[in-house]
Amino acid sequence: MVGWVAFLWILEVVDVATGHSLDAYGIEPRRAGELLDVVPASFIHFGFGHVASNSVPLLVFGFLAALGGIRRFAAVAALIIVVDGLGVWLVAPDHSNTAGASGLVFGLFGYLLVRGFVDRRPLDIGVGVVIGAIWGSSILLGLSPANTSVSWQGHLFGLAAGVAAAFVFRRPARGRSTVPPARPYIP
Repeated sequence: MVGWVAFLWILEVVDVATGHSLDAYGIEPRRAGELLDVVPASFIHFGFGHVASNSVPLLVFGFLAALGGIRRFAAVAALIIVVDGLGVWLVAPDHSNTAGASGLVFGLFGYLLVRGFVDRRPLDIGVGVVIGAIWGSSILLGLSPANTSVSWQGHLFGLAAGVAAAFVFRRPARGRSTVPPARPYIP
């Protein structure tokens, strides 16, 4: 996760050094050519303050999500990024440009919040409760359409994709047999 966040900062340095040329990789809604920007938009930011605001939660949520396995984390992150980007492409306001890792941040938050309940694992439930208690109120504020300084659409679709990812990538319950029990013999 440190490497991922460092990459975001390097991209922002390049963006500033090139006169914000990377900002063109944000998502402009409902334009067919912009579908190619669905994935890159999650790595591009509009200034150092923007990337800074995503860095700490991305480090924490990403680290916690990756503890379940790197392949699973990569699949969860990919699902969140694609669903979030497509959602933004479909519903963001006309003439807007949406970019940033906050959709992934909200998605990882949603994933961590429900993963324990879906997988029925007490430790993961505890992680979800702690994450919800610490970041829950700021997440709710980021979902408000009244906040016009952020893409509430990106946050909402990211959160929904994260919750969906918990179900899509659920782990089988431990100790449960996948073989149905034998019918009892009744004479």
